Amino acid sequence: MAEPASGVPARASNPDVRVRFCPSPTGNPHVGMVRTALFNWAFARHTGGTFVFRIEDTDSARDSEQSYRDLLDALSWLGLDWDEGPEVGGPHGPYRQSERLEIYADVARRLVERGHAYPCFCTPEELEALREQQRAAGRAPGYDGRCRALTAEQAQAKREAGLESVIRVKMPDAPVEWDDLVRGPIRFEAGSVLDYVIVRSNGEPLYTLVNPVDDALMGITHVLRGEDLLSSTPRQVALYGALQDLGLADFVPRFGHLPYVMGEGNKKLSKRDPQSSLNAYREGGFVPEGLLNYLALLGWSIAEDRDIFSMAEMAEAFDIGRVNPNPARFDLKKCTAINADWIRRLEPADLSGRLEAFLQVAGVLPAKPSEAQRALLAAATPLVQERMTTLAEGPGMLGFLFVDGAVAVEDDARSALPAEAGEVLDAAVAALQPLDPFDAASIEAALRAALVDGLGLKPKVAFGPVRVAVTGRRVSPPLFESMELLGAETSLARLGDLRASL
Repeated sequence: MAEPASGVPARASNPDVRVRFCPSPTGNPHVGMVRTALFNWAFARHTGGTFVFRIEDTDSARDSEQSYRDLLDALSWLGLDWDEGPEVGGPHGPYRQSERLEIYADVARRLVERGHAYPCFCTPEELEALREQQRAAGRAPGYDGRCRALTAEQAQAKREAGLESVIRVKMPDAPVEWDDLVRGPIRFEAGSVLDYVIVRSNGEPLYTLVNPVDDALMGITHVLRGEDLLSSTPRQVALYGALQDLGLADFVPRFGHLPYVMGEGNKKLSKRDPQSSLNAYREGGFVPEGLLNYLALLGWSIAEDRDIFSMAEMAEAFDIGRVNPNPARFDLKKCTAINADWIRRLEPADLSGRLEAFLQVAGVLPAKPSEAQRALLAAATPLVQERMTTLAEGPGMLGFLFVDGAVAVEDDARSALPAEAGEVLDAAVAALQPLDPFDAASIEAALRAALVDGLGLKPKVAFGPVRVAVTGRRVSPPLFESMELLGAETSLARLGDLRASL
């Protein structure tokens, strides 16, 4: 893309909807970040617009390449595809701010030259003294604009004296207002937002500069972001006026501030909360469909009486005007229930493939399962699909099928064995040994005849010891179908193993 002599790329001129998701690569991705990405993605897909993925990595002290890779991996795992950005490209790149530093330096210089910004030479000690004076006088602390009126000659003299400066934007002496897409009309009175820093004394640009500059140059039409950023919006709206004067922006984007996500104790969910970690949900066996479905409900709904929907259905129905401005509470129980519903909706072959990775991590399956092991997993998956809430339950539910020889019996299962356990196991072996074929229907008929009718036991007492012997657990997939998958030899051997240990 050709650049003007200033070194600043030509701005986008596309009038269609363009939204962006622009996280900083600091730490692990969290669910609040994902909710923001999801709402932007849905808005773009609903309107037929463009979803821009941009990395705001100008904080060299906190940003990391690993976090950057984790962000790309997280969005890919979730299925939130982007139209422009890293790995995809686009006409307004680069899409990593660390690769755009010359642009920001040029814009900052031009803002100062046109009188929209100025160098501020106040030292940290002077600013702290100012704040103390303001507090003592009962006024709100804040910068008083004392460097606003410096002439170019005065500023140069300070530089020659060895003083360092930041760059501050001049806030207009007029109210700043906008019609928020979520909250309606918002107004900040003149003087309520003070001149703010856009470039540090070491020349490093701040979020207050790079974010609106990139939005302007990339033609972003709608900014959907968290409510915690609302206080910075009047600064950005004011800066857009300056960027328009420089010829770098044609319009001010529409802003919409998404509601807080609250965690335990009705406190704002922060990225440091264990409950907010995306990796915890991914490693805990949540499926992307279920997690995104639940996050969509944090401030929006597809209908009053409907909680389960696909991302395609969300994109078709999404209306930013229907986002609730009130805080939304993250309910882990509901999130888990929705995840369970999505597990039940998966095709068994798809679910089997997803379970394989969890069985491998747990050591139930090797890194390269055999065809026989994969076939056994595929056959067993429908037995547990209705019972699972997360994929992480798979190893516990299905692990007994992949054990060679005797299965380890859990302590609580052994302690719960009834007094009749030995008699039950003897009768079960006798009933099962002659079976041919060894299928679920035949197994059930033989055991009912021997244990319920023959010994006069209730089914729970009759089948409990058999279940513990075969699976090692008190709770398992359907017993008779599990025994069919194990086969006669293994099933009978396990019955004998438990009987011998009593």
